Amino acid sequence: MSSPGGGRCGRGSRGGRRRLFEDYMSFREVSAGLKRGELLQGPLRINPKKYHEAFIPSPDGSADVFLDGLAARNRALNGDVVVVKLLPPEQWKVEVGGESEVTPPGGGSPGHVKTSSSPDVIVEAQYSDGDEEALAKMETLSLQDKVAATPEDATGRSKRSTSASASEKFVQRTGKVVYITEEKHSRAASGFIKFLPDKSFAMFSPVDHRVPRVNVPLTDCPADFATRPGDHANTLFICRITHWPADSSFAEGRLAKSLGQAGEIEPETEGILAEYDIDCSEFSSEALACLPQNLPWTIPAEELTKRRDLRRECIFTIDPATARDLDDALSCKQLPDGNFEVGVHIADVGFFVEEGSALDVVASRRATSVYLVQKVVPMLPRLLCEELCSLNPQTDRLTFSVIWTLSPEGKILSEWFGRSVICSCAKLSYDHAQSMIDAPEKRFSPDELPPCAPDHPVQHIHQAVLHLHAIAKHLRAQRFEGGALRLDQMKLAFCLGSDSGLPQGCYVYQYKDSNKLVEEFMLLANMAVAHRIYKARPRLALLRRHPPPQSRMIDVLQELCEQLGLHIDLSSSGALHRSLNETVGEDQFSTARKEVLTHLCSRPMQMAVYFCAGILQDEKLFRHYALNVPLYTHFTSPIRRYADLIVHRLLASSLKCGPRLCLSDEDVQKQASHCNDKKTASKRVQELSAELFFSVFVRECGPLDSDAMVMGMLDKAFDVLVLSYGVQKRIYCNAVEGLQSFHFRRVGKCPQMTLVWAPDALQEESVSQEISLFSVLHVQLKADGAPLKYSAVLKRPTAPQP
Repeated sequence: MSSPGGGRCGRGSRGGRRRLFEDYMSFREVSAGLKRGELLQGPLRINPKKYHEAFIPSPDGSADVFLDGLAARNRALNGDVVVVKLLPPEQWKVEVGGESEVTPPGGGSPGHVKTSSSPDVIVEAQYSDGDEEALAKMETLSLQDKVAATPEDATGRSKRSTSASASEKFVQRTGKVVYITEEKHSRAASGFIKFLPDKSFAMFSPVDHRVPRVNVPLTDCPADFATRPGDHANTLFICRITHWPADSSFAEGRLAKSLGQAGEIEPETEGILAEYDIDCSEFSSEALACLPQNLPWTIPAEELTKRRDLRRECIFTIDPATARDLDDALSCKQLPDGNFEVGVHIADVGFFVEEGSALDVVASRRATSVYLVQKVVPMLPRLLCEELCSLNPQTDRLTFSVIWTLSPEGKILSEWFGRSVICSCAKLSYDHAQSMIDAPEKRFSPDELPPCAPDHPVQHIHQAVLHLHAIAKHLRAQRFEGGALRLDQMKLAFCLGSDSGLPQGCYVYQYKDSNKLVEEFMLLANMAVAHRIYKARPRLALLRRHPPPQSRMIDVLQELCEQLGLHIDLSSSGALHRSLNETVGEDQFSTARKEVLTHLCSRPMQMAVYFCAGILQDEKLFRHYALNVPLYTHFTSPIRRYADLIVHRLLASSLKCGPRLCLSDEDVQKQASHCNDKKTASKRVQELSAELFFSVFVRECGPLDSDAMVMGMLDKAFDVLVLSYGVQKRIYCNAVEGLQSFHFRRVGKCPQMTLVWAPDALQEESVSQEISLFSVLHVQLKADGAPLKYSAVLKRPTAPQP
């Protein structure tokens, strides 16, 4: 447990000014309070749209603890691990059922965009940083403790009142931060500076309102700022908070850099990367010295003798067309008995990145590559990512392989793990593989596909793809029959101008059979390796678990679905998957309904996390909820995920084909936690990059018309999924032009709204429009005056609603 605020935030007030924030408790007091159960500890989540609202999860799984206002947060920032003291029950949050502004799960962040730029296989439901308001509202719905005043039991939880009138009261525990265990937030933000007359400092206003305004020295500002402040009104800066006095609502900090004009892609991107502490610096000479210096590099003859030689096998890669870091390859050949030998071959990054080396230290700190729309921030040097380890075609490469004998139905008859050497015969894109699947009888000419090795003509590769596809279909069917869950959400892909780099088009990414083929065998390899390393190194194994959804939110969601007339079975991952596919119907909007339902069902889901098996003793907690398997890990992407590199080392150790490991279970757990933090940050940066590019696309190519489906409702606004682009936007009723009035009501937990449109030139009478979840509306996306802001404008219905 670190000192609060890293020793920066606990100073006293200056000059006798009134303190806005309380002193932090001492480490000893906090330790004793946590031990006695008097204090709670957890990550702080601040609502991005209502930044006076914050929450920490309750350790016992009950409703989150609410922190109301800046003083209650006590200078902690979003993501920080904090210690909270509960306030007295009379200060808990009480909302009256007939008056509170409550929404069902589904109220996502305005402008929320998913992107397909990451090659990750999506099998784990996760909520994003922009979902806090929906989670908060869902918490309110889940607080079914009806109280007359403040009765409570010995545990501090409110008791249920016998009253069930229209003025039911819902109580949520509230608290205040008394200690910052770990500053997870980077303390950096992008924003704008404002000149303050007669002051020796300027005011920095962050774009992210969850970060406080910051006083920065005038000496950090541009030289002409004091005389020409207007020249810098639209300039983005990076500021780092250095101190937050106890007697001020403003922090103190320093300007780190001037980024450029707001609304332009590169300055905005640099700001995002700085805020989430993404290391974009060049690799040091010490790190680069760990790589082979004599290029072009060839595999040493001695190394070849230690490996299974697979260079004559028909092995190929299937990746996005633009991919340059090819870290996985596949092989499949039919055996005389009708079974198949199937291989997954992964780049042997561990051969080049020695444990404890300067390069290993950098990679462990970065922990993941970060995929933006226009570029990648790599975990490892490009020489390694794109050359030495990338499984480029017709080039000898070192790999770690898992090879199975499989029946045609996908039953595992035998498996082999080991270090190998391959020579990929072709670099296929997902579209290439899909064209082979779509045309099983076609004889492809050489010019229809990428160059292939002479020993493996196109027809051989085509047949291997078809065999893999057939087996993958069996594996997939068996997974879902066995209780697996997949929560797909629409993802945007962009077409960028070759010269300008600006988005010239965008489309919803199509997840095809070729994607599913690769996914199935990557999952199979990850599961196989998880079992192998856990059996060999039960205390050191780095695994990945996905806890089940929060039960209190599942209950609320179940009730909501029932009131909407939806038959969604939330009793298990498999039941949810089956009912999602059975409920949506088969009309033109079935895909949209499934997307909205998926969005609703994602709300209660928890994050999947890496962990060390030796730290978490109970094997029941190892399970992966979405995959519905007892053991899982990440093995298949060591070029871009450090967790996979650790798993490679563990696997090599278990097979006695690698150096002795110098790791303890505490070391593995510490790195696992860091990988979790960096993966979360990477995911958020990827989302923000997509939102940035879509905002620019609307500005450059808009207005854009589209159908939209209602996916969440408040009493004065509603959220829609814009079907042509997969983005989520909020429409505020007070801002809808031509709207005469609106009326929100709730039947049980089912929200409904009536919009009344004023007469116009085409319609002499008022027009009523009924809206509920899944209603299809017409919207137009238009750029606003501010940089990167755009709105969804609700279009007037063309005819009276029935």
